[in-house]
Amino acid sequence: MMAYYRTTRRRRGLPLKLIIAAGIILFSLIKYWSNSDTNQWTGRKQHITLEPKQEIALGLQSVPQMTQQFGGLLPDQRLQNLVDKVGERLVNSSIARETPYQYDFHLLRDPNTINAFALPGGQVFITYGLLKRLTNEDQLAGVLGHEIGHVVGRHSAERIAKQNLTQGIVNGVLVGSDGGASAAQTAAMIGNMINMKYGRDDELEADKLGVHFMIDSGYDPEQMLGVMEILKKAAGGQRVPEFQSTHPSPENRMKHIKEAIRDYQRK
Repeated sequence: MMAYYRTTRRRRGLPLKLIIAAGIILFSLIKYWSNSDTNQWTGRKQHITLEPKQEIALGLQSVPQMTQQFGGLLPDQRLQNLVDKVGERLVNSSIARETPYQYDFHLLRDPNTINAFALPGGQVFITYGLLKRLTNEDQLAGVLGHEIGHVVGRHSAERIAKQNLTQGIVNGVLVGSDGGASAAQTAAMIGNMINMKYGRDDELEADKLGVHFMIDSGYDPEQMLGVMEILKKAAGGQRVPEFQSTHPSPENRMKHIKEAIRDYQRK
């Protein structure tokens, strides 16, 4: 009798669990889709929940942690001045100067990691490991222009909104599924694949914006192709297939960079 009661109670509780799960997922979807705006600098419609001042605050808050992660700043004022000069020239000569963001450029000490990235709100970083492999100032402009493109494109804020959506869906699956952890892992995997696609699109848009910033600033945009060759050589045979990577392959990026150069020069 007791076993029958427990079974019946579980069966009666199942619809409520599904209703709660559906509510969590629906709320996440409504929150995501209702927060949409057109980026005035790129013309692209985006789903973003952060205001520019929140992006700036988030970026500034994260600077110490990111700096520490790469061994601190490189104690070479000459090279830091070069990075500042190129970054400021790119910002002041392009639409980036019209944005509300606070652009700061940081040269990281790490001599081995080949990387550059941007935090929300205008904090841009490049490692010494990448800088020392660049052969001229125009290539540096290509790297920094790409990262400024991420800021202008509001890609970090857009990614945060997508991650919140994904987390809401995962939580809903956890609540509504008897599969427990395995169901959540499946949902997370699907969400990551969706976010991965957007990540590749962000990289290509940042490349396109970087080309525009280089041309507007008087730099040779063809040198961004040289940066792609450096990244390709540094990766060697370690690269995973493009479908499994958040970044497009260097070959794919080079094709789009050439197209961006041709299209912008025709204007």
